[in-house]
Amino acid sequence: MNKNNNKENNKSNFHKNKYNKNSKNSKKNNFGNSKNSGRKKTKSLASKKAGGFPKQVPQNYKMDFDFKTPLKNIPEIKGNEVRVLTIGGFEEVGRNMFAIESKNCIYISDVGFEFTTEEETPGIDYKLPNVKYLVENKEKIKGIIITHAHLDHIGGIPFLMTKLGNPPIYTRELSSLLIKKRMEEFPSLDPIDIKVVDAQDKIKIGDYSFEFFHVTHSIPQSMGFSMKTEHGNIVVTGDLKLAHTDGEVADFEKENWARIAKEKNVLLISDSTNVEQPGWSIQEPTIQRNVGNIIRDAKSRVIIATFASQFERMMSFAKNAEDLGKKVVLEGRSIKTNMDIAIKAGYYKPKKDTLIQMKDVDKYPPEKIVVICTGGQGEEYAALPRMARGDHKFIKLNKRDTVILSSSAIPGNEISIRKLKDQLLRNDLKLITYRTAEIHSTGHGNAEEMIWIAKTVNPTFFVPGYGFHSMLKEHRNLVVNYANIPESNTIVPDNGNIIEISGPEKVKVLKQKIPSEPILVDGFTITESQKAVIADRSLLAKEGFVNIVVLINMAKKRIQKSPDILSRGFVYLRDSQELLSETRIIVSKLVADEIHSAEGGKIDVDKLKEEIRSKVELLLLKKTNKTPIIMTAIQVF
Repeated sequence: MNKNNNKENNKSNFHKNKYNKNSKNSKKNNFGNSKNSGRKKTKSLASKKAGGFPKQVPQNYKMDFDFKTPLKNIPEIKGNEVRVLTIGGFEEVGRNMFAIESKNCIYISDVGFEFTTEEETPGIDYKLPNVKYLVENKEKIKGIIITHAHLDHIGGIPFLMTKLGNPPIYTRELSSLLIKKRMEEFPSLDPIDIKVVDAQDKIKIGDYSFEFFHVTHSIPQSMGFSMKTEHGNIVVTGDLKLAHTDGEVADFEKENWARIAKEKNVLLISDSTNVEQPGWSIQEPTIQRNVGNIIRDAKSRVIIATFASQFERMMSFAKNAEDLGKKVVLEGRSIKTNMDIAIKAGYYKPKKDTLIQMKDVDKYPPEKIVVICTGGQGEEYAALPRMARGDHKFIKLNKRDTVILSSSAIPGNEISIRKLKDQLLRNDLKLITYRTAEIHSTGHGNAEEMIWIAKTVNPTFFVPGYGFHSMLKEHRNLVVNYANIPESNTIVPDNGNIIEISGPEKVKVLKQKIPSEPILVDGFTITESQKAVIADRSLLAKEGFVNIVVLINMAKKRIQKSPDILSRGFVYLRDSQELLSETRIIVSKLVADEIHSAEGGKIDVDKLKEEIRSKVELLLLKKTNKTPIIMTAIQVF
């Protein structure tokens, strides 16, 4: 998510007003016998681009899996020590989850997942946090605190709640609605217990007291929390930025953070996602105003691609259109779902005739139409890419249209976004992106904002989180150089670290680690990291596959027929008859040698397979500079 987007982005006056409220048909390479395979490209069962499973997961589907990694000997907590377990989100943007553990209690902060790329993990839909340690100690889990409802903080809930024993979830109202909506996709799972809290609420969970506080982010009702311990408070920011005007922090932010700062804070865990950006972040009202001006000045249709989780941005686009007497069309399941939630929750109250159905779009003049849709990251089956290709049933783009990509690129999506932009511009329309206009802002604080927060909270110890290692290191450097926190009082953790607080001035990292290898969602399969499977998929994608089939007639002591050699994704072997011939000669010779040397008329099939694989691999490497996966099937009769 540009790293700014991995969590999807920004904020506006909503927070100020609310926080005080209590492959196409392919050819079959047959070493010369090529024919159309007739295979059609299909959607993934769990499209990571769409951010979820298909509309209906099977009724009897159970989110269950076994752990293979043994749990190493973790020393028990015998006194009043409190530990922070960095499970996920400390080496990546996404998969956010950590836990706070005492002798009798465990509290979990967020249960997110991480989006993957085909280059890194082909075929894998999501990476989940490794919860083996938590599962082994689930009787201690007293609750899960969800800071906000972006998928990198709530996406793992359907997959992991059963394993964790379905503990209660504490979160704000909007997050609760989005979690419940997501759980509807998994009808076989047990109901979850959500307890709605609000900013400034103080409650006791298990043995400890918690205070929740509003934070500014790109989705309404985001929050942080403070946990009161014997050694001082542990303050967790979640994802956030600051509301400000040209670097002057808003009064409501000052009041909010002053309340947290007046306590004795032993540890601050803070958002690092955007600390590499200097200065202060652009504010969401600026973005909304700029897009509003584009909508006002457009001479024909305006089509805006945005994240469905950008509630305020999405609502502001609709309100701008409404104020100009224009009609709004929502296109994309997640956009429609989230707007429906926003309306039902009272965050947006459109006029009766503002929102219209896509099928009615041609009933109005083009200059009266604003489409808010999915697909700005180039997701193949989302709304905007279908429009760009000319595949959309109701929208046919033309040169009078204005298309706005209102978000920056998620890392890994650059190629698909480039392809989308090229396809859009082939329609000779007006394309506006965050690179050509100020129409995107981050939901994460720039360097100056994070320094301000660290100075204000004034913790004894500091742990940067929510980001790659380079981001965490930069965050540590900023607070050391500009927030008066000694470097010796900072910890830059990896996933799996155990940070132990044993006194107001005593914090250390234990030498032991908890499991942190990600859990993988692969279609309807959930499993611990499958390095061998991923390596095979990567090799198949890069080098291809060759299958050699040999029939041996031992009664006649010869090969029944010339070896069959099939391939996928290797070279176009119809034009490689010489290579085919050489391969068959090598295989035939190896088989003949084995037949003649066989003792008692018995072939050592495993030995012969390995010899064929080894010799053929050397030949193909020499002739093609490629090393496809080679599999050999031998039948002896």
